[in-house]
Amino acid sequence: MAKTDSTAITEWRRYGPVPVAAGLGYSMGVIHVYSLGAFMAPLQETFGWSRAETSAGLTIVGMAAAVAALPIGLAVDRLGPRRVGLTGVVLMAATFALLGTATGSMANWILLWALLAFAAFWVQTTVWTSAVATRFESSRGLAFAVTLSGGSLAAAVFPPLATLLIGEWGWRGAFFGLGALWGALVLVAVLFFFRGAQDDKKSPKPEAPVPEVAKPHAPKPQADLPGLTLGEGLRSPTFYKLLIAAGLFAFTTLGIVVHLVPILRDAGADPLAAAGTAALVGVFSIAGRLGVGLLLDRFPGRIVGACAYLVPILGCAALLIDGGSPVSQTVAAALFGLTLGAEVDVIAYLASRYFGLRNFGGLFGGLVAALSLGTAFGPLAAGATADHFGGYTNFLILTMVLMALSSLALASLRAAPVWSSPAVDPQPRPAPS
Repeated sequence: MAKTDSTAITEWRRYGPVPVAAGLGYSMGVIHVYSLGAFMAPLQETFGWSRAETSAGLTIVGMAAAVAALPIGLAVDRLGPRRVGLTGVVLMAATFALLGTATGSMANWILLWALLAFAAFWVQTTVWTSAVATRFESSRGLAFAVTLSGGSLAAAVFPPLATLLIGEWGWRGAFFGLGALWGALVLVAVLFFFRGAQDDKKSPKPEAPVPEVAKPHAPKPQADLPGLTLGEGLRSPTFYKLLIAAGLFAFTTLGIVVHLVPILRDAGADPLAAAGTAALVGVFSIAGRLGVGLLLDRFPGRIVGACAYLVPILGCAALLIDGGSPVSQTVAAALFGLTLGAEVDVIAYLASRYFGLRNFGGLFGGLVAALSLGTAFGPLAAGATADHFGGYTNFLILTMVLMALSSLALASLRAAPVWSSPAVDPQPRPAPS
């Protein structure tokens, strides 16, 4: 344990800024998810749209991201995460700001979201976790947690910040302001501090030509990192269990989180109080991510994940039993936050442990496709449920059932293989079912 702790400390001393910058990059990739709730009421008042129509853009982004997830993962493996991430931050900031030009035409709204969907390709989770995975071994769980805390930061900051900007500048100005301000912050962090081992190999330091036989310590090519081939991973039962768990989580819990402000307002909370309570999701998700990250480094990931995926059931129960109570609303937001701090962390960590790093970008990209589909249809389903039934009760019940199945999928995994160190010639091992 002492040796492991010493190695972890060394990793953080050398590469600590990488997951921090990656976390800010990840927050840029979810700016539309966590800020949209604050824009729903103003958009409805301006254009007369339903909640399902207002949140339809998330479905477009999610479906597009699902299609592009695997190709983007392969692009990260080939080009390096730094190049992809820098491109994505600029595109994402610009296309989010363009949402402020909406005319009220649904065709125009869909077109704006289609542009944002293209930008979102380049800031997917795979981009940020791929770099971090190559820098951390002993403390990978915590490093992933710090990276994905960017989502927690987004959930905590964007609802109240967007609400504040809407109050000061109107919803159009808020889209422009939020995109420009956050985009500039993230771009600086990624430009100066974000670089994975893949990027080192893409841009080696200049040196005099030396015969290959005279360079015994030359870095191994990316293909020599330990892990499964793309085909081996895609044929593994483990891949599909993780796919199911990821998709069900995103569909249910993210559907609720996106609609949490409207859920609380329907229960009688005023706009600022609802936004403040929803912001607790982000605050508690930071604790959830860091806590789960530490647990993943010390206990079997499949068990940690299965337990974490049961927590949203308690949050749904709190809203169903006494949803109008400020105490119940606060408890529910905290519980959703704790689990929101674990969803991608668990899937990314398990993917790196079960599949290795050889084709992590491509294989995790496939799992991101499931997360993207869930993100695409979950908010739409939640909004359609509210429009049809006049409330979110049925969607909360559905969430309880599907999250139980998601937890079961993780619990059914076998023990993860132990991969050789990249410094040693690794031999791929079959992923367990």
